[in-house]
Amino acid sequence: MTRREQVVYLAAAWCLSYPDEELIGRVPLMRAALAEFPGSVADFQEVLDQLEFTTAMEIQAHYVREFDLGKRHALHLSYWTDGDTRRRGEVLGNFKNTYRQSDILVDTHGELPDYLPMVLEYTALVDPAAGRELLIRFRASLEMLRFGLLRDELPHARILQAICATLPGKSPADEQAVMRMAGYGPPTEAVGLDPYDPRLLPVKGA
Repeated sequence: MTRREQVVYLAAAWCLSYPDEELIGRVPLMRAALAEFPGSVADFQEVLDQLEFTTAMEIQAHYVREFDLGKRHALHLSYWTDGDTRRRGEVLGNFKNTYRQSDILVDTHGELPDYLPMVLEYTALVDPAAGRELLIRFRASLEMLRFGLLRDELPHARILQAICATLPGKSPADEQAVMRMAGYGPPTEAVGLDPYDPRLLPVKGA
């Protein structure tokens, strides 16, 4: 993994996490790190500006509204391919197994293991090869999330675009192409898993 990819993954992990005071305080660090690579800041600029120039209460309320109070912008990768089905339990178990195989103990902070900021942070800081494999495996989920953010005109769509640009192949042209890539869309069967609290703890930086 290149240094640029590491910076993109970590900055994306933070920008997609709940904007607490600690995260907001990292904005100058993210700007400086992204500035090392021409063109990288542009994909993050609007989100970084929101974090830096919007009140904490307002940006936190916006985050909860867009990412927590519904599944239009679900940050859990297996939701997009498996929904709340029995099969998803097995998929989540596979995420956990990947983390267990790392030399470093991964603390999920109470989150489901397929939470995108956690996967990105794992890729950037713990096991780049295993993390990239997860991102590639769930490329369709990343693309569906990207289209959802684009549809609702959220600046985070460009961050998803930056993530996808680090992975092999071009992004699909439309959502139908993503569905063909995945083989199926989010199932509606709601069995097999207990409902999870949408306001789970955000990923903390290392």
